[in-house]
Amino acid sequence: MEKNQSVNTVTLDFYSGKYESILSDYDLAEEQIRFTSLPSQAILACEIDKTRYPIVILSNGKPAGFFVLHGWEGVKAYSDNRDAILLRAYSINSKFQGKGIAKRSLSILDSFIKSHFPTSNEIILAVNHQNTVAQHLYKVSGFVDKGIRVMGRIGEQYILHKVV
Repeated sequence: MEKNQSVNTVTLDFYSGKYESILSDYDLAEEQIRFTSLPSQAILACEIDKTRYPIVILSNGKPAGFFVLHGWEGVKAYSDNRDAILLRAYSINSKFQGKGIAKRSLSILDSFIKSHFPTSNEIILAVNHQNTVAQHLYKVSGFVDKGIRVMGRIGEQYILHKVV
């Protein structure tokens, strides 16, 4: 059986009501949900905290993933760089995993941030020490481990950095 070799276009967009379907049809494996928030939970937090920006990862125009970019209020727990932005609640819907969407979304993240958050000069994220799959993805996407550690809700987290 031949695999479909069609080009998969990955783009990023701010969440809006037109992506409501991402909430009703979003699935993560139990192992993954330990490390992140579902979009529905993250969007509620964004509605309360206006320094959080919900972002949809689109694969050929269809919602395939989700994350939040969080300003200084999120960053300050991990860094004193007021021009950094925190990447949080990152996930790819299980129906879209294994297609390179995560890697492509992270490769276009820099230009998205430069375009929409022009004063940001660094992306910071916290990844659980047990989440080795995510650690690998972030590191091959240019994030650097500077040795900073914090305790998260389910254990030690590595703080990774990437200059934008």
